[in-house]
Amino acid sequence: MLIDGLQYANWSEKIFRQLREGGVDAIHVTIAYHENFRETVLNFEKWNRWFEQYPDLIMKGRWASDIDIARETGRTAVFFGFQNPSPIEDDIGLVEILHDLGARFMQLTYNNQSLLATGCYEAEDTGITRMGKQVIKEMNRVGLVIDMSHSADRSTIEAADISDRPIAITHANPHEWSPALRNKREDVIRAVTEKGGMLGFSVYPHHLKDKSDCTLESFCEMIARAADKYGAQHLGIGTDLCQDQPDSVVEWMRVGRWTKEIDYGEGSASNAGFPPMPPWFRDNRDFGNIEAGLHAVGMNAGEVSGIMGGNWYRFFAENFGPQKP
Repeated sequence: MLIDGLQYANWSEKIFRQLREGGVDAIHVTIAYHENFRETVLNFEKWNRWFEQYPDLIMKGRWASDIDIARETGRTAVFFGFQNPSPIEDDIGLVEILHDLGARFMQLTYNNQSLLATGCYEAEDTGITRMGKQVIKEMNRVGLVIDMSHSADRSTIEAADISDRPIAITHANPHEWSPALRNKREDVIRAVTEKGGMLGFSVYPHHLKDKSDCTLESFCEMIARAADKYGAQHLGIGTDLCQDQPDSVVEWMRVGRWTKEIDYGEGSASNAGFPPMPPWFRDNRDFGNIEAGLHAVGMNAGEVSGIMGGNWYRFFAENFGPQKP
């Protein structure tokens, strides 16, 4: 089973076919960065049209059991998530509405302070807000997974503690391996994994050691070390693949509507667009390289199959439905 915990590609028939060529059974797809509720609904609508156009390649995913259907019918199940709480605006009631529409993940922040928590680019991390605590409770109730990929340390640790259900960091790497602002320190990863949460490893070059020149061996050794430290059962892949996106989309991701200035994030003015992918992972047909690389660094078959998809499947099965009383 092969599941990718996060992608934000410029979707097309070409990419849908590459998903099938790569044997990808399910993906978590970002459908909102800074969009409000109405704009997010339009993104659901866009995907509905793709499901109608390419029924032999993709299908909408709501529950883990949909991955079984996708596997039986040779398709990829697509699960939706938000990289920002902007789709709920300032209305906690929209959490359930969006879950009903098919949302399964929501980040509490995207780099900046939000109404719910602090992003990883803020100088001061004040933790989970009053509204954030209520939204976490509501997300737990309906089965919308809390994602802290772009959140600051204190906020992430508090979210893991406040949440009654496991939370996720869908796309990031250990800070000690590659000290990017977005990568996670040991105490943060431990707070998430010790409560049953998941960490998805990113191949986005700004999060890799040596960036685009990162070797497959280095990436896989990092995963093996994390498995020793946190338990292989809490780890998966969340590539953060942004295939075929124009550089203008990076600007939208980082700037949204909150500033008039260009925010270069972890890039620079001379490298403001999408960085080149490492040669061992260019698109969805390359997951086999990661799988082979994990075996090569000494991980056993059970650990590897879990990281490549089995762990995400279990997490989806346990966390996408309503909270049990």
